[in-house]
Amino acid sequence: MLNKLLPSLFLLTTLGIGGATAQSAANPARNFKAYSVAGKKAQVYTTAAGTDLRLAAGSTLSFQPSAQPLETQVCIFVDPTKTFQSLLGIGGALTDAAAETYAKLSKEQQQEFMQAYYSPTKGIGYTLARTSIASSDFSSAPYTYVADKDEQLKTFSVKHDEQYRIPFIKQAQQAAGGKLTMYVAPWSPPAWMKDNNSLLKGGKLLPQYRQVWADHYVKFIKEYERQGIPIWGLSTQNEPMAVQKWESCIFTATEERDFIKEYLGPTLKKNGLGDRKLIAWDHNRDQVYQRASTILDDPKAAQYVWGVGYHWYETWTGSAMMHDNVRRVHETYPNTNLLLTEACIEKFDFNKVNDWALGEKYGSSMINDFNNGNVGWTDWNILLDETGGPNHVKNFCYAPLIGDTRTGKLIYTNIYYYIGHFSKFIRPGAKRIVSSSNRDHLTTTAFLNTDGKVAVVVMNDGDTKQDFQLWLQGQAAQASSQPHSIMTFVIN
Repeated sequence: MLNKLLPSLFLLTTLGIGGATAQSAANPARNFKAYSVAGKKAQVYTTAAGTDLRLAAGSTLSFQPSAQPLETQVCIFVDPTKTFQSLLGIGGALTDAAAETYAKLSKEQQQEFMQAYYSPTKGIGYTLARTSIASSDFSSAPYTYVADKDEQLKTFSVKHDEQYRIPFIKQAQQAAGGKLTMYVAPWSPPAWMKDNNSLLKGGKLLPQYRQVWADHYVKFIKEYERQGIPIWGLSTQNEPMAVQKWESCIFTATEERDFIKEYLGPTLKKNGLGDRKLIAWDHNRDQVYQRASTILDDPKAAQYVWGVGYHWYETWTGSAMMHDNVRRVHETYPNTNLLLTEACIEKFDFNKVNDWALGEKYGSSMINDFNNGNVGWTDWNILLDETGGPNHVKNFCYAPLIGDTRTGKLIYTNIYYYIGHFSKFIRPGAKRIVSSSNRDHLTTTAFLNTDGKVAVVVMNDGDTKQDFQLWLQGQAAQASSQPHSIMTFVIN
């Protein structure tokens, strides 16, 4: 009887009624939920290098009583009674480049694309999306929404987006069942608002245009919503510490803090948009703690901030991915959400679209991000063409699906399948639970969905097959992980 009540109990918890909210995972013992694995089975789904297995349903495993595991026995230990953060969603960015590539596909390929991403049964069930306010590098050319020196924003128009991007987003919404959690981010204010008088190569927002720029966010959100695209949230600025050859704008931590508390936050509230989720930083993990602490230690700024967004490109410095910095923000500010807002693999090479390392980078990052307190994960371009674009500064990158406009075919990279091992089986509202490996070549994370099903992700980045036990509450199921594979176990 208790198991039948679990979905309702988790719905109440997710909504913050009679239990902890999505953010209050500092003390997991408070989130204790009864759970029994007795009589349950685990359905296995596998994607593996050197095989045809791609999110392939395999055997169903049974749990049997198990004695104390020995140190020589490889195990994944799962504890569904200890819950942490709730999942907001997983998805990808609906950019100009994606929309323009999509428009070049046949109707049949377009239908396949939408089903592949947004169907939770026949596809991988994306529920989260991001798009740009005006142009980004993944636009065919730079553009803005207002005329030069129009301080009243009277000329504001998103007519540019009406050709490709808005219809594309609406089709994605429909494919996702009529609801898509959408957030937006600017790459640059109009050139005349900046001290370098350019959309490109950094520059800063001129002080006299801070209020005008804050008003611009409101104009964009209200116009997109008027056109039938609800906006769940926004970030202050994409990559605010990067002077890029494409659209960019610099905000130091104190400048972003002050812009939020003096202009953007109050302006959103004044215009009836105070419930939109405001995301700070939206840049790499390397400086995420410094940015978060500067903004969140100021109560006047912090009151407007829902969460801290981050990217994975800190590797451009030669560093490895700095996952511990995400964990330090979570430990220090447990009531602030953490969201991976952008990730992609750069330096596109069509000859390497089948490289297995592409997906493994995603799998490793997603496991680490979720285990460090992340509530959602947003890939960058959801679709690109055979050049890794279009991109007006030739900053060509990979996407999970490549639309080859020469042949009209969709190419599925293994990035798509690796992301799918999370997005298809871990649904919004799911709570992360404990999943612990006793071997470093097997990494894992796990979630308890609102319907009571447990999803355990196990990734093997080693060169050899690994047998192991999936161990819960004194019972174990015997499993085997192929070399360079990712598996999801769904325990019913």
